[in-house]
Amino acid sequence: MKLGIVFGGKSFEHEISIVSAIALKKVLSCEVVYIFCDAQREFYWIPTEEIAAKRFSTGAYKKDPKLTLGHGGFTCKGLFGAKPLNCDLFLNVIHGADGEDGKIAGLFGFFGLPFIGPRLEASVVSYSKLLTKHLALSCGVRALPYEILTPQKRTTTMAYPLIVKPLRLGSSIGVSVVRSEKNLSYALDVAFEFDDTVIVEPFVEGVKEYNLAGCKTLQGMEFSIVEAPQKGELLDFDKKYLDFSRTQTVAKASLAGAEVEQLQKAFFALYDPLFEGALIRCDFFMIDGEVYLNEINPNPGSMANYLFDDFDGVLNRLAKALPAPREPEVSYRYIHSIHAAKGKL
Repeated sequence: MKLGIVFGGKSFEHEISIVSAIALKKVLSCEVVYIFCDAQREFYWIPTEEIAAKRFSTGAYKKDPKLTLGHGGFTCKGLFGAKPLNCDLFLNVIHGADGEDGKIAGLFGFFGLPFIGPRLEASVVSYSKLLTKHLALSCGVRALPYEILTPQKRTTTMAYPLIVKPLRLGSSIGVSVVRSEKNLSYALDVAFEFDDTVIVEPFVEGVKEYNLAGCKTLQGMEFSIVEAPQKGELLDFDKKYLDFSRTQTVAKASLAGAEVEQLQKAFFALYDPLFEGALIRCDFFMIDGEVYLNEINPNPGSMANYLFDDFDGVLNRLAKALPAPREPEVSYRYIHSIHAAKGKL
């Protein structure tokens, strides 16, 4: 399998996507082609043997071949015309905007390219923390209560302490814990730097948090181990950023079998069928023995490879179980029938 890894994008999480893409080089056995989307949304073919974070921070990537996306995939200019960048399928590793909001999924779908990642509808739902709440509740999965704030509505009726989050952003960017009303305004100012809508939730002291990744293959649902992430008051940006470069598996959380089954049941309810074709990670809370969804990571950092004993095998099996696109027939029968009945249309 020749896998095209698409990463970068015009996003606050651009650099994290680069780290994730580089980390995958260490854990994949298949042939990999790196396709970088820069902040101007130009695509570049990055030499696999030379990929390094500095190549992007210094702008050296601009000397690499520029790519064009169209029917049949990516192509680059050659001496004798356009040369195809032959890949069997693509892996969406763009975090945040462009990758998780549905833009890349829409492009791949439009041009009929096979890819691993959330489809358009799944991307739109999981990109918004508000729509994710609606999804969870519709699937019978608990979620914390919330309020939506905007620059015009900056007050809340919720009791303190609170957690303030930009509505459409990951990696704990712009997130603050607010313990009193006097600190709310500053936390909102921080969050509004990244989004024009903010979600406010209760901050549960000492809550138990668990991460679970998985996907649906021809063998059925394949789950990772459950991880209890190490965190302070919250799992902040620095901790997540360092985690995204992980390539070694982590230890299982200390949970009873029944608790693991609870998490897997909630995961499956959220995953199937909306996220078919994607490997996602769900972050859950366990409160008084009940499972609550915190958030869905449709393109998790480093694809959550560190949660799997056989990540390479899981990805290969997922590649064989991608949803088949519907191919509607365009025959113009309706227009022809009108033309035949009434003359020119």
